[in-house]
Amino acid sequence: MMAKHALPRTERQKAERSRRSRVSAAAAGGSSRKVAIQGELGSFSHQAALEMLPGYAVLPCPVSAEVFEALDTRRADAAVIPIENSLAGPVGEHFDLLLKYPFFVRGELRLRIEHNLIAPRGVGFGDIRRVFSHPVALAQCRDFFARNPQIRAEPAYDTAGSVKHVVSGGLADAAAIAGPRAATEHGGMVLRSGLEDDKQNFTRFFHVSRQKAVPDDANKTSLAYGLKNAPGALFKSLSVFALRDISLSKIESRPVRGRPWEYVFFVDILNGDDERARNAIRHLQEISDFVRVLGIYRAAGND
Repeated sequence: MMAKHALPRTERQKAERSRRSRVSAAAAGGSSRKVAIQGELGSFSHQAALEMLPGYAVLPCPVSAEVFEALDTRRADAAVIPIENSLAGPVGEHFDLLLKYPFFVRGELRLRIEHNLIAPRGVGFGDIRRVFSHPVALAQCRDFFARNPQIRAEPAYDTAGSVKHVVSGGLADAAAIAGPRAATEHGGMVLRSGLEDDKQNFTRFFHVSRQKAVPDDANKTSLAYGLKNAPGALFKSLSVFALRDISLSKIESRPVRGRPWEYVFFVDILNGDDERARNAIRHLQEISDFVRVLGIYRAAGND
């Protein structure tokens, strides 16, 4: 029976996330463990890292390749990367990097993306003529720009980096679009919130590690495999799952570098390390050029 004053499930989850973020922020200053992210502090990747790995110090990296290099050279103990957005689709570079390095996906998180208009303190909404952000974030706020034609969208390399740019530069006619944490990290002021056109906007993040580990409650597996260009090859590869009643939650193809018109398929199946999944993977290995298990982990919830 629910306690008399218990919060609803979604509110409890939000409260727990907030608590874990505060604990992580307090502990990170003295933590010897580091998690690498792409982008500036205050980014959505930063928020995801705090939720997935509370207690780790966050190591911001300017580009994605540096995130993986930091993990490979042991400057970082883990990495948290966005792998796909529910509106913008997959992050192709991160699929490629997962295949390049011998790392293992340890978990996933679905983070609700809330876009905010953040300006230097003292700048009012009526002063703004330019708004900086990552092109994906700008594209997700088209209705805002349509309602405010006097404001010009300015593409930049990072959401939180855009906040840092307008605040540190003291730009009197500019603001940035980013998550609320960016305002806290860089001393900005939130002028408007909920700028995103679609409120069902989520980004899926992976926790990536050098060490392979499979939790007891794992119920999802990410795979990569290559096929010969032959009639029915893709159908046969998918049949190894269908014949065993294994559901696929995702399939993605990526071109193979140096081999034009050849592709790698990335697949998520809704099974952990069980007999059906192991048999399916063995069958897949018999008909594929290569098969690689990228990770076996607990699927993120829908909260």
